[in-house]
Amino acid sequence: GAITAASALLAGVLLVQWLPRLPPHWSLALLLLAAGLLAWRCPRWRWLAWLLFGIVWAAWRGGVAMDARLPRALEGRDFVVVGTIADLPLAHPDASRFTLRVEQATLDGQPVALRGRVTVSWYDGAPPLRPCSRWRLSLRLKRPRGLLDPGGADSERSALERGIVATGYVRDDPDNAPLAGARWCVDGVRDAVARGIAARVRDRHDAALLQAFTVGDTRGLQQQDWAVARANGVSHLIAISGFHVGVAAVFGVWLALLAYALWPRLGLWLPRPQAQAAAALLVAAMYSALAGFGLPTVRTLLMIAVVALARCSRRGSSAAQSLALAMIAILLVDPLAVLAAGFWLSFVGVAFLMLCLQSRGRGLRAFLHELSAGQLVMTVALLPLTLWFFGQASLVGALSNLIAVPVVSFVIVPCALLGMLLLGLCPPLAAPVLWLAARIAHAQWWLLEQMATWPGAHWYLPAVQAHALLLAVLGALWLFLPRGVPLRGFGLLLFLPLLWPPLPRPAEGAFQVWVLDVGQGLSVLLRTRGHVLVYDAGARYPSGFDLGEAVVLPSVHALGIRRLDMLMISHGDNDHAGGAEVVADAFPQAQRYAGEPSRMRVPMQQCVAGQGWQWDGVRFRVLNPARGAGDRDNDSSCVLLVEGRGGRLLLTGDISAKMEPQVAAAVGPGPPLVMLVPHHGSKTSSSAAFIAAVRPRLAVVSAGWRNRFGHPKPEVLARYAEAHVPVFDTARQGAIPLDFPADAPPRREPGWRQRQARYWRE
Repeated sequence: GAITAASALLAGVLLVQWLPRLPPHWSLALLLLAAGLLAWRCPRWRWLAWLLFGIVWAAWRGGVAMDARLPRALEGRDFVVVGTIADLPLAHPDASRFTLRVEQATLDGQPVALRGRVTVSWYDGAPPLRPCSRWRLSLRLKRPRGLLDPGGADSERSALERGIVATGYVRDDPDNAPLAGARWCVDGVRDAVARGIAARVRDRHDAALLQAFTVGDTRGLQQQDWAVARANGVSHLIAISGFHVGVAAVFGVWLALLAYALWPRLGLWLPRPQAQAAAALLVAAMYSALAGFGLPTVRTLLMIAVVALARCSRRGSSAAQSLALAMIAILLVDPLAVLAAGFWLSFVGVAFLMLCLQSRGRGLRAFLHELSAGQLVMTVALLPLTLWFFGQASLVGALSNLIAVPVVSFVIVPCALLGMLLLGLCPPLAAPVLWLAARIAHAQWWLLEQMATWPGAHWYLPAVQAHALLLAVLGALWLFLPRGVPLRGFGLLLFLPLLWPPLPRPAEGAFQVWVLDVGQGLSVLLRTRGHVLVYDAGARYPSGFDLGEAVVLPSVHALGIRRLDMLMISHGDNDHAGGAEVVADAFPQAQRYAGEPSRMRVPMQQCVAGQGWQWDGVRFRVLNPARGAGDRDNDSSCVLLVEGRGGRLLLTGDISAKMEPQVAAAVGPGPPLVMLVPHHGSKTSSSAAFIAAVRPRLAVVSAGWRNRFGHPKPEVLARYAEAHVPVFDTARQGAIPLDFPADAPPRREPGWRQRQARYWRE
């Protein structure tokens, strides 16, 4: 049946996503041949044929997507690209960011086979950019590449799922200009509706909420808004959700009923049930287009299409079959959709509702029961997946959704949609309708902001293991089985590996270190048996993107760390200090030290050479700056020596060769030493004399991939190579774990890029 086929197809597609590299084409041809033979000759084994076909289809599509990326040999070159702006451009104070659908590209006047979507940043006074407009631009491009850290987002996986073939920025060129030939597109309509709402709703935040509810335009929402949404478990409601598409389909049914009531003779031309099904599908499709065809809306639209086609052909179809057929359709159109969190949250959530909610008749009482029980089911059933994808969940989500779902779906969205229709039909009448929708959205958002401060709103757990995820999903299924099934409460026991995972801690006199992948910057996380220190916190950019929030805090939570004892910022440069404010706000009890406190955005004490303390048998000593020398920029960096029983770690900040002799003298002899390469491998640091004096066992560089400074410099790497010191780079390794046991020399663990190898990671 459809359910078996969908399950087998999904399993085959999933198997491919765990591969470190894609299989060769000849093996895919053999698998496809085997699938065809099984489907033809062995009806009982057709499920295996579906599974093999899923493997072949996903591997082939994944290979095509990877081959479409910019060739490695052409990275860092300037291309002349002609393309159309897709989606909705985003304007930030530092740059405008948009997605360009490439039509043609040339390099040095010669055509290049580059097709697909490119994400572009335009710095320094970008002109107004509109969806659907065509441009000729000079772009410096590279392959999609992201940061890889514990608990961090995988932007390379996201790029593959979205069809991004390159990333880059606009180069200064007098020939950069818009081109004629811009066409009408849905994104242009979405942008026009968003501007119409902004012109009629005074409060910018209320307008941003309505823009998200009506056309899925989230450009006006800030990071704090998403934090409130996550704390309440209502992120699925902010941009258009699948449930909203269902409401639009019901609206289509009502329109058909109204048409037949006004013109009964329509029944002579087309039976009313078929007309209602067609109207529901048409309105749902139009609304999904306005939402940008996001995955939750596409899933619901496909389900509606299955039901509508069954109704038009006078054939019945159960809800489970409709869901299975929708899954098959999505996987056949785009098997890479399984890489998106929305795929799993959508299908698993709907499947649980179908399995666990039994109809209790009709009427208001039955509706209220299903609404309240449905929120409980969704909160518990989706808890494992939410923690797997986002590293956090909300314990107040069931109550928040119980309030937000009916208000948004049955009040705000209908009002906003009516206002949107009036924008096109009679603009003066749109203003009062949008004003009403804005006031209701404002009141609801105020309530959500209050609930976001409740205990349990932000609930973090260590990184979820695959076996714990599977057990918790099975536990949720057992817990919500129909009444009469024995021992349903024992399903809670299967949540234990998820909620209380084993967290090994260093022994007395030992410590663990993670040099985080923060691009061109620095952040180090250090843990002894009972204490934690964060040294530097990465950068914060004018766009609001904060590596303290995007990398440091998720890594802290993913590693099961609940308390931070000290935050030390080497000096005031943005690539070291930008994320400090977010980390300090998250752990206000932590002690704070900095090499340049006057440049910090939060109060900090001056670190001074000679300071020292001991945690759990591990000794900490500050070696730089000297007292009164906290105003020398890079040379004011807090240099910290951490000494365990089996090894030492030297954190050097951005000191130059000028300060290296006195730091080397202060280090002195001792157990084997691991050193953080000063100043990201700049040629002004890591002198041969310093390397010879410190004699590190290995060295680690924190630098950005293909960064504009060229760090680490080749001549610096050559000096370490001459001293026979292996150097490891976060740009190539991802986050680098280091282990300093109490009874053995320090050792480097595999970096995050090697530890979690996937075929889409460079």
